Amino acid sequence: MTMSRALWWIAGLLSLFGGCRDAVGDEVADLILHHGKVVTVDRDFSVRQALAVKGGRLLRVGDDDDVLKLQGPGTVLVDLGGRMVLPGLIDSHTHPTDASMTEFDHPIPEMETIGDVLDYIRARAVALGPDKWVVVRQVFITRLKERRYPTREELDRVAPANPVLFATGPDASLNSAALKLSGIDKDFRPEGPGKVEIDPATGAPTGILRNLTRYVKATPSERAPSELDRDKRLVELFADYNSVGITAVIDRDADAQAVERYGRLHEAGALSIRMGVSHGVTNLGPIDEILAEIRRVAAHPLRRGGPMLRIVGVKLYLDGGMLTGSAFMREPWGVSKIYSIDDPTYKGVLFIPRERLVPMVRAAVESGLQFTAHSVGDGAVHALLDAYEEVDKQTPVGPTRPCITHSNFMSREAIEKASRLGVAVDVQPAWLYLDTPTLSAHFGNDRLRFFQPLRSLFAAGVVVGGGSDHMQKIGSLRSINPYNPFLGMWVAVSRRAKGYEGRLHPEEALTREQAIRLYTINNAKLLFLEDKIGSLEAGKRADFTVIDRDLLACPEAEIRATRVLSTYLDGKRIFDRSE
Repeated sequence: MTMSRALWWIAGLLSLFGGCRDAVGDEVADLILHHGKVVTVDRDFSVRQALAVKGGRLLRVGDDDDVLKLQGPGTVLVDLGGRMVLPGLIDSHTHPTDASMTEFDHPIPEMETIGDVLDYIRARAVALGPDKWVVVRQVFITRLKERRYPTREELDRVAPANPVLFATGPDASLNSAALKLSGIDKDFRPEGPGKVEIDPATGAPTGILRNLTRYVKATPSERAPSELDRDKRLVELFADYNSVGITAVIDRDADAQAVERYGRLHEAGALSIRMGVSHGVTNLGPIDEILAEIRRVAAHPLRRGGPMLRIVGVKLYLDGGMLTGSAFMREPWGVSKIYSIDDPTYKGVLFIPRERLVPMVRAAVESGLQFTAHSVGDGAVHALLDAYEEVDKQTPVGPTRPCITHSNFMSREAIEKASRLGVAVDVQPAWLYLDTPTLSAHFGNDRLRFFQPLRSLFAAGVVVGGGSDHMQKIGSLRSINPYNPFLGMWVAVSRRAKGYEGRLHPEEALTREQAIRLYTINNAKLLFLEDKIGSLEAGKRADFTVIDRDLLACPEAEIRATRVLSTYLDGKRIFDRSE
């Protein structure tokens, strides 16, 4: 053997032995959870006994004997005692900055009847004093026992010295003082879509406005929060997300201030939630300015953000809502006392015509952004899918994972087109839970055949993610809408609703495995992070939660009662129920 070859051989051996020594060192876990039921949510939905973590990542997932071999002197051992472990849960649709501030000034009680609403308004009027605005937002009439707005006369009676606004998005009910201050009388004529309801006997406004809340001149009556207050409340909300196993969310309409706040918290090490952002973009104004705004979002540094904070795309509003009777439908809504619809040809409201929608979608796709739009009615869903199809003729839309937000009313054709184009769907089971009684009373069972058709979407290979549309309050079950993912899973599996007998089209119920995927790997795909989170596989981030029951075997009714015992992000425990 020549000297040069001998040196090469010795160097190779040293390298090999050094590599082996390093590999052995690397194979010592920081943390091991064992003697449990670890639901991996991998391709085969494997269920293992243990997992090992090192450096914030999953080192190994497998049987107890195999994983416990990675124990070293400093390894922290957690005996699960048979408990189940799930990947960190993900919510595909939240509004954290607004939701966290809802009760900053004072607690807001749950309101289920007109009486509850009036009692709250009376109490606020007393607390604020005369002439101050009393404002109630997002207490939807479809969720009130009476299924109607409080009347002007009722509002006048409980708050005679205060202007009152009871708003549900673009629709509202006002008392006499609020109408006067807003300049809304029998001669008022709005610009653009909208309607002032008129009393046929007197010709005066009834107080109910349709798609006209923008004209109400309400001024804040509550104390103003500081930036520190906003940060603290947001951190408090994220901690509550963690308490129900949530380790990642998507803000589905973040403005520039929200993005800046998330960035500041991230830099301070105060984020306990992975944040994906759908940056809000207006649909109003010159189309060139809207397209320029979409491209500015694409150029934002957080488009290249890491797994803790990143912008994934843009969000617009395509139609109205089913809670206010303004979602855009393919067929007329029908005359309705609940929704105050007296036009038998009325189909709802579509905010973006095709000639504007297509270039918006094209700008997002060409910029590599995920485009999504609030699309509740089947008319809006079809309009958005048609726009995706038009853009796809020149530029494939699939790689950007275009999305339909809400997509409550669908059709078999819409499901097939979404599958073919690679369009994802962002659905909120809590809406089925809370709104089925009113929807059923109005539309009837047959027309709800493709309301949240979850099983059909899964069968067609559509990536469908589960979310909450959390808008107000901290508290997973008291919030509007509830963000407890186990409630969402139960609804998806049972198709049962509050105050509704039976199951709404049980043929669209998910299996338990599918319901878990709905809040894990599927949402990871909506975040473009399925290679890092969403399942428990070696090499992925160590995000997981330990729960108090076996979701795959417990009685169906108990799914919604599941309690989280601990939650981990990057292998660090961020929630522990024993603390």
